[in-house]
This record gives sequence, C-alpha cells and structure tokens, in this order.
Amino acid sequence: METKAGDPGAFARFDLYRVPSPAFVVDEAAIRRNLAILKDVGDRAGVKVLGALKAFSMWSLGSVVGEYLDGVCASGLYEARLGREEYRGEVATYCAAYKPDDLAEILKISDHVIFNSPGQIARLKPVIDAARAQGRRFDIGLRLNPLHAEGEVPKYDPSQPHSRLGFPVDQLRPEHLDGVDGLHVHNLCEQDFLPLERTWAAIESRVMPFISGLKWLNFGGGHHITRADYQRDELVAFLQRIKARTGLELYIEPGEAMALDAGILIGEVLDVIDNGMPVAITDISATCHMPDVIEAPYRPAMLHEPLEGAVTRLGGPSCLAGDIIGDYRVPGGAEPGARIAFLDQAHYSMVKTNTFNGVPLPAIWLWNSATDALKEIRAFSYADFKSRLS
Repeated sequence: METKAGDPGAFARFDLYRVPSPAFVVDEAAIRRNLAILKDVGDRAGVKVLGALKAFSMWSLGSVVGEYLDGVCASGLYEARLGREEYRGEVATYCAAYKPDDLAEILKISDHVIFNSPGQIARLKPVIDAARAQGRRFDIGLRLNPLHAEGEVPKYDPSQPHSRLGFPVDQLRPEHLDGVDGLHVHNLCEQDFLPLERTWAAIESRVMPFISGLKWLNFGGGHHITRADYQRDELVAFLQRIKARTGLELYIEPGEAMALDAGILIGEVLDVIDNGMPVAITDISATCHMPDVIEAPYRPAMLHEPLEGAVTRLGGPSCLAGDIIGDYRVPGGAEPGARIAFLDQAHYSMVKTNTFNGVPLPAIWLWNSATDALKEIRAFSYADFKSRLS
C-alpha cells in the first residue's frame, strides 16, 4: 500500500533532539490548516462534517476541532464517551454490533446511533424504546454496504466479498427502514473524490426509492479531502447536487484528513549490526508504534531521507522477527544515537499503539509551527504498561 502523504511541511525545520525519544510530535498549526479546509468544504456544500475519532482522537485538541467541525463520529461506547466529554457538537456512533448494556449507554450520549443490520435494530428495539421512554433524543441510522469495491487493499475495502460491514444494498426493502432516520454509506479508504462519485452511481437507483422517509444521508469517511491533489470543488458540487435532489441533510466523516501530514514519530538508533546489510535497531517498533506498517503493509516516509547513499534496514526492539520498519537511507548515516523521524504519523499510528513485549509507548508532544511553542501532552511509564495487565 502506497502512502499518499509524507509532506514534511514545517517539520523540515524541527530539531529532532528537542524531545525525548520515542515521541509523537503533532503540529497544531497543521491540524488547524486541515480543519479549516474541511470546514470550508462543509460550508460551501451546505453539509455537516464530523471528525472520525477512530483515526485521530488526540482529545487535548478537542476544543480546536470544535472550532471548525460539526462534531465527531465514534465506533463504540468509549469513543462516544470521549466525543461527548472532550469535543463539541454532534456525536454519531456506529458499531458493527452492539451489546445491549453498551447500547443503553450509547443512546444517552449520541445524537445518531447507526446499526449494521435491520435485524439488530429489531432485536434491540426494547433498549431503544426504553431510552426514549426516559426522554433520550436520538436518530437511528442503518449502514448500507454498496457492494461496489473501490479499495486499493481488499482487507480495508468495506465492499470486499462477504464483508461484515453494512447491510447489502441489494437486500434493502421498505420494512427494513421502519424507525430508521438515515442511511450511512462508508466505502472509501484514503481516497479522492472519484471513488465516492462511482459509489453513489452504483447505489443511487437502489437508494432513491427510500429517500422520502428519511432525514439524512451520511457518506462516511475515507475522504482524503485535505490532500493537495483532492478534487475539492468537484466534491462540493457533488454534495450540493445530492442535497438538492434528495432534500436530506448530508454528512461526511473524514478522519485521516484531520491530521494528514500533521505529525511525526521520532526515534533513535540504538545499535547497528551487519547481517548481509546494515541492520539498525531503533526505539521505534513497527509492531508497537506503527502497526499499519505490518498490517497494510506500507513503507512510511522518512524525514530528510536522501535519494542516494547506503541502505540500512530499520527495525524495532521487540522480539518479533517481523518487527521491521523498512529499508532506508538514514540522513547522516545509521549510527547509535542518531535521531530519525517518520512522516504523517498523527493519524492511526497514535490510536493503534500497544505495549507488546513491554516496549514503552512514545510520549505525545504538541508543537505549533507558527509560534514554535512546544509542550509535552503526555509521557507514558511502566505504570501504563502494568495497568493493562492483571
């Protein structure tokens, strides 16, 4: 999988030794730049923009997000709680399946609760009715699977064969929308406008007969709107057309786009050996700190990597043989004590970190490239590792 970001931006002038290693450093000015773009699209199109917490949930910036977006979308109870406690605006929650007790709590704090199937709505109707009897106000949504594959990598494609995500659109019947206020269609992953346009074309004739009884239509996430080459004017025109034709409130839920090219992960070379090629051990672990490097897989861009020079294989300190970040030309050479940084790590990497092998979690720092203000948001310790175990 090829990353579609990796612009160093202001990080090109950041001193990697200003913070301890390993550490995530997020640029507030870059976050604001991305959020301003998303707000502009929402304003021009007349649609609501929700930030996807699954991609970027650095809640210390919750008030900043609230200055620009209409709310957040969550993937379960904990994210919904975070959205209600630390962010502003609406909270839309979708989960592939709800436990009754979790749903009862979610209905208290969400404006929209989106289900994966009509069967689940029917089975959990007593929970929904009980919440409404207590005075809770919320909309019910149904996620549709468009059965139209657009993903570059099948395991990230909601429309892969036998997908578990969304109710197959070709099975949709009027009775499935009893009590349903809106439809949710999420079919993209790090993509531009054209896959969205094609997705709508694939489902339009199946969805339009049901529009009259609905309040809203949500086009989900995966929109790389803040990427330089994204067709934002075309997106705005498309959303305006759909809104005019359907008469519905429209939503989009960008996640990565909030934090695209807005953060780096700084590490340090600990040791170098020769095993047919130079192999460097770093305090950054692909397994623990950048799981998508292995899961996607993909090769993260390195800050200031030269075009020529000796290639070194970089790996983490864990015992997993596959804890390999990739092969790089390390700026200044791979020597113990050398600092390195990987680009575009604010989204997904931060939310997916883990402590396998007891590998320490990177600290989180907030930098403002406009003012050069730098502050530590959180440092992690042995207590964080131990508290996850029993």
